[in-house]
Amino acid sequence: MKVGIVGAGGVGTACTFAMALRGSAREIVVVNRNRERARGMIADLQYGAVLAPTVSLRAGDYADLRGAAIVMITVGANEKTGGATDRDDPAGRLKLLRTNAGVYKDVVPRLVAAAPDALLLVITDPPDPLADLARRIAGHERVLSSGTLLDSLRFQFHLGQRLGVHPGSVEAYVIGEHGTSQVYLWSTARIGGSEIDPDEPLRRQIEEEVRFANIDIIEGTGASRLGIGVVAARIAEMVGGDEGAVVPIGSFQERYGVTLSLPSRVGRTGVSAVLTPPLTDDEMHALDASAATLQQALASIDGA
Repeated sequence: MKVGIVGAGGVGTACTFAMALRGSAREIVVVNRNRERARGMIADLQYGAVLAPTVSLRAGDYADLRGAAIVMITVGANEKTGGATDRDDPAGRLKLLRTNAGVYKDVVPRLVAAAPDALLLVITDPPDPLADLARRIAGHERVLSSGTLLDSLRFQFHLGQRLGVHPGSVEAYVIGEHGTSQVYLWSTARIGGSEIDPDEPLRRQIEEEVRFANIDIIEGTGASRLGIGVVAARIAEMVGGDEGAVVPIGSFQERYGVTLSLPSRVGRTGVSAVLTPPLTDDEMHALDASAATLQQALASIDGA
């Protein structure tokens, strides 16, 4: 499978690194406005990749994306440079939307012209409304947001840590926005089929750890990138292998009129089915509120 990555910044580099080491694709093409940056990143990685599964790594132009099964879009301002690191600001990543929408209006037509059949995976923050913008520009439905898959893994991790089990043994979903309005599905969280029912203070603490994990990382390293790199590689594998894996990922939800995350079956064409779990009244209201937040965000760039 051929995979394209637009953007050779921290996240684009992490995606390339993770896919090369995991053997997620047979060919990876990285496109960057400053081509020398992409060339340098590939030159650095290609030597270590000798020890990984065989993969062709190269820097290229948009024309070189032709034939890609999936193109990941990582370009744009990140949370630190965009001023989206205030825990008290309910906008969160949505503060980056107007700036990054301008970038997408330049980039998406170019990549769609080169790779009209590719599935587009939006990773740039905020990925959900940017996926809606990319979908409009591309004129097709093969657009995914990385959504709340990483948030769900963070949820599993912190639950497993508190309960003394491996996070891979925890089943727990975050749905809705990849952002401050995300929804934690405590009602369906399970370990070994058993319900998880921590007290309210612990719930609030875990939710805060998950919601602001990105800011904790940014305060330590300047950017959140490694986790999303692995997540992007895993999504590429689901698409390339036509796996039908079920994960919380962002796709356009007609009921809400926006892209948001729900547990979904992912394969070669993107999301083939959405599997909405049973929700409590509180969870349903929270999901409606999350959708409303995304609707307002998308409306803010309509016509801009």
